[in-house]
Amino acid sequence: MLKRRKLRSDESTENHERWLVSYADFITLLFAFFIVMYAISSINEDKYRVLSHSLVSAFKSSNSSSLISAQSTEFTPIHIPQSEQVNSIRPIDELSSSKAKKQEKMRSMAKSILHALEPLVKDGQVRVTQSSLGITVEINASVLFSPGQAKLADNSSLALQAVAHVIKDHEHEIQVEGHTDNLPIHTENFPSNWELSAARASSVIRLFVENGVEASRLTAVGYGENRPMETNETPEGRKRNRRVAVMILATDPDKVTEIPIGRDTKN
Repeated sequence: MLKRRKLRSDESTENHERWLVSYADFITLLFAFFIVMYAISSINEDKYRVLSHSLVSAFKSSNSSSLISAQSTEFTPIHIPQSEQVNSIRPIDELSSSKAKKQEKMRSMAKSILHALEPLVKDGQVRVTQSSLGITVEINASVLFSPGQAKLADNSSLALQAVAHVIKDHEHEIQVEGHTDNLPIHTENFPSNWELSAARASSVIRLFVENGVEASRLTAVGYGENRPMETNETPEGRKRNRRVAVMILATDPDKVTEIPIGRDTKN
């Protein structure tokens, strides 16, 4: 019985020393944590390389109770020349500067159009707005066309020529949209509002081309009555919906890459 109690006493002594294993693990993790904190305090590719090597060496150790010496991972501060720091920031600065110049250019163009169409703007016949998409010049159809017609009225050319004079020397893509109210139309030339709105947009484009705007920049779109600005339940609302919108796009449209589909294959 005395011998058995002695064995138990020895086992108890061994159990009291097992805290060293946990302590060593804790110190290892704590040291790894400070290595990470030191590394991210100054972003540098060489420091990341040293950090990676240190962490791999630390966690590949087979003896979990051993401690890592601080001298085994010694960092050497690396100085980054001021010229390299400036070069790394320059692309972002140039991008911001280019974007600001484009916005200022669009703003200047919008002001020029407002000045050219000032009498019609004051009468509420023309609205000029600017957004991230570009500049929109909304012209009431009564200024440009007779009811149910797509031929430009004689007195409408001056307003459109003023717009053409502003946009012809720029490179922006231009989309001309024709809109109508919801009153149906069924004539020999225009079976529906689709044809009428598209024909009106095309008439505006033709005048732009005649006044020096490059044809490859122009697109005609007819929406009919499908994109109203106001309700069609009132005469005032229908008058607002009968319009032509000249959109000067801020950026070029995305180029579409053609991908062949359904190619014949021989088995």
